Amino acid sequence: MELSSEFYWFILIGLGAQLVDGALGMAFGLISSSVLLSMGLPPAAVSASIHTAEVFTTGASGVSHLVAGNVDRRLFLRLALPGAAGGVLGAYVLTQLPGELIRPFIYCYLLVLAVFILLRAAGRLVPAQEVRRVGVLGFVAGLLDASGGGGWGPVATSTLLARGGQARTTIGTVNAAEFVVTLSVSITFLLTMGLQYLNIVAGLLIGGMMAAPVAALLVKRVKERWVLVGVGVLVLAISLFQIGQAVLQWRAVQA
Repeated sequence: MELSSEFYWFILIGLGAQLVDGALGMAFGLISSSVLLSMGLPPAAVSASIHTAEVFTTGASGVSHLVAGNVDRRLFLRLALPGAAGGVLGAYVLTQLPGELIRPFIYCYLLVLAVFILLRAAGRLVPAQEVRRVGVLGFVAGLLDASGGGGWGPVATSTLLARGGQARTTIGTVNAAEFVVTLSVSITFLLTMGLQYLNIVAGLLIGGMMAAPVAALLVKRVKERWVLVGVGVLVLAISLFQIGQAVLQWRAVQA
């Protein structure tokens, strides 16, 4: 593998994306895919490369959160196993469906969750009872993640936090469970698509694995209120941007 100047940019992208993902429980795929696409890389290569790299970054992140005491093992099992099943199914089926028709509904859901999280951070919302059907949540989040929408972190983390989950253990557990989901999805993609663009994969995973321990310590030490604010603002920005993009595309089609 020939090392070019772009390889070091891939390391920086992976490092920055994993710092955010490990600390807030989401956005590795969103951040890295946005930057890589802006560099002119093919969308298919970006998606396959990110999923492959995430096997290593989520593994490092999961171990880091486990060592830091951020993982609820019971919640981990309830999320990871259904999430892996949803991810495998999504890799086979959901990628064949028109994602542009599905994603606006997902981001409207995330917009509502962001408002709930920010209200909770401001002390104006009493958390509801914990999510009872965690397995269903994991399965749906795995489906959306495999579809290319980057749904695991935003859907799983946001839902659990909005329903009163403790920020530290929610983020740590979702990150740890993501390894199982990503491994299942990546194996499915590998069997159907093969592996290309090893320089992108290597750069992302090197940067991501460097950042994973730092992010795990960060989420343990930062006050829960500020973690909630960070998650809420991030989800709000993601959902508003994606809804805006969908509206613009709809107008372009109508014109």
